[in-house]
Amino acid sequence: MKESVAEAGIQPYGNTMFGINLPRERRNVAVLVLAQMTIGAQMPMIFTIGGLAGQALAPNACWATLPISLIVFGSMTAAQGMSRIMQRYGRRVGFALGSLGGALGGLIGAFALVENSFPLFLLASYFTGIYMSSHGFLRFAAADTASDEFRPKAISYVMAGGLVAALVGPQLVKVTAGSMVVPFAGTYLAVVAVNLFGALIFLLLDIPVPRKSALKTANVRSYGELLRTPRIAVAIICAMVSYALMNLMMTSTPLAIVGCGFSQNRAADVVSAHVFAMFAPSFFTGHLIARFGSARIVGAGLALLTAAGVTGLAGIDLMNFFGALILLGLGWNFGFIGATAMLVESHTSEERGKVQGLNDMLVFGGVTMASLASGTLMNCTGGTAAEGWTAVNWAMTPFLAAAGGSLLWLMLRRQPAAAAPG
Repeated sequence: MKESVAEAGIQPYGNTMFGINLPRERRNVAVLVLAQMTIGAQMPMIFTIGGLAGQALAPNACWATLPISLIVFGSMTAAQGMSRIMQRYGRRVGFALGSLGGALGGLIGAFALVENSFPLFLLASYFTGIYMSSHGFLRFAAADTASDEFRPKAISYVMAGGLVAALVGPQLVKVTAGSMVVPFAGTYLAVVAVNLFGALIFLLLDIPVPRKSALKTANVRSYGELLRTPRIAVAIICAMVSYALMNLMMTSTPLAIVGCGFSQNRAADVVSAHVFAMFAPSFFTGHLIARFGSARIVGAGLALLTAAGVTGLAGIDLMNFFGALILLGLGWNFGFIGATAMLVESHTSEERGKVQGLNDMLVFGGVTMASLASGTLMNCTGGTAAEGWTAVNWAMTPFLAAAGGSLLWLMLRRQPAAAAPG
């Protein structure tokens, strides 16, 4: 299904890193893990304070999570363009542009907080979304030069780099949130520094660019044909639901925790535990996919997301928040990484830009809607934070049913494992 580097018409590069001779697939995974560990720290930072800062700036409490929604909307609208840039000019160029977007987002965000400007804060969020779009392609980049056997493990290892980001990001919030007279302005300036440092890491990346001649002569399916391919369609649906429901619940969590009488630091601790749970299983998720198949791992992820919603409905004690968000992180890990592995098994190398751009546009489109719904459900349903939190958790039900139904349908079709794409 996936051609070799030579068959795809790709120019070979060297494979030396810091004077150590590494196989290309492992060199690239090491670089991408390092990038995930460092530059990825900005996402838990921004998701921890974005809703709280938005609540302070927004003219209406129902718009508190709109900045988070603009981040995801920016990611959605940038996904197709970012994918095409990476397909034509290489991963390094795309990741560098993403880092530039993240740095601009941090700079504009700090200025917006100083000026007490909600519109400027929304603009900052959109630029952060450009970074988030490029960040999403780290997992696909891990598969570019990996063998069939190593591919699910490569994706999983890169996602595991987020474990360090999960620990560092919220701690940076604690250090920087009150470091300036204007709350959270110091955190957004720290985001600028993280992006500038992280951009240098991508200079070490060694993923060749496909030759233009190979791309022109390739038999690339249309968008309609791709979406009619069962494995691709189900992979996208499950990725959309896994990511959207994770965002729906996580975006509301800091507001719910603070609204239920706990401190901002407690909210940061819960988010840290959640992001830890998102990435810690990645050390073995790839091995589980290789052993049991991507579909079964996605199914386990959907079951864990269901358990997260049940735990969230069980109460508003701090331990309920911790339990729900840890289960949410585990469910996202299995669901999203499993869906990613399912997707990369279902297209050729020439189709990767088209398929991956389509996937992330649809995934982050769903996440945008979830983020918008999160603020409305949390702040505008019922009269208390507890009632809003209950509404958020109940809202997960129909989407979990849809994703679970599509996955069951795919598994019952009993497609030959080694069939051509689709």
